[in-house]
Amino acid sequence: MGFFAHFGRYLLMLKSMFSKPENARMYWKEFMRQCNDIGIGSLGIVAIISFFMGAVSTVQTAYQLVSPIIPQATIAQIVRDTVILEFAPTLICIVLAGVVGSKIASELGNMRVSEQIDALEIMGINTRSYLIFPKIAAAMVTIPMLVIIAAVVGIVGGRIAGTLAGIISHTDYDKGLLQNFKQYNVFVAVMKAYAFAFVISTIPSYFGYFVEGGALEIGKASTRAVVVSCIALLCMDYLVSSLLLQ
Repeated sequence: MGFFAHFGRYLLMLKSMFSKPENARMYWKEFMRQCNDIGIGSLGIVAIISFFMGAVSTVQTAYQLVSPIIPQATIAQIVRDTVILEFAPTLICIVLAGVVGSKIASELGNMRVSEQIDALEIMGINTRSYLIFPKIAAAMVTIPMLVIIAAVVGIVGGRIAGTLAGIISHTDYDKGLLQNFKQYNVFVAVMKAYAFAFVISTIPSYFGYFVEGGALEIGKASTRAVVVSCIALLCMDYLVSSLLLQ
């Protein structure tokens, strides 16, 4: 029953966000601030993880493909499809769930504990719309961009690692990237990114907005938000893959 109570309150929170803005300029300012925090603030960690993710994928794929019958270009094909379909959207979004999700939960939790949210509600402001909706909108805009950047950086990282290690020449790698390329895979990755962005922004917002207690409860809410977000991401990954990759 506790799960259904939380899920119902979560849906009611989402429903109450969609209302006419009291001040559109303030909403836009908050939206741009969240885009900067979520997008630009996470760009460095995304680039580093993506580069080494592609590099490790190339090395491990070459280690497993020991048959001389298999052409070297196959390594690039496997790295390309693996990075685009799974590593870039899923792994990066799990990292973002920890980085961005904990920040959102702790920010809203601190505002709730310090009674800032209560003060805004007394002034007649729809706090769910003003505080949560810009975070969701910013995540839906910036996280798909981060996933695309991660895919590109991961493929480039695999190329550099393969060339430096002598595993595959850059000519064979580039040839493999173009062989049997399906644009539909990019579409699937983007759809995953949108679904994951919604999870990353809404679940931590829920745990942070409804936190009760003091500083200790804020920490627990942030941890709980990250754990639930990661589980929801894995479930969403399976759901989207089973629907789109038939």
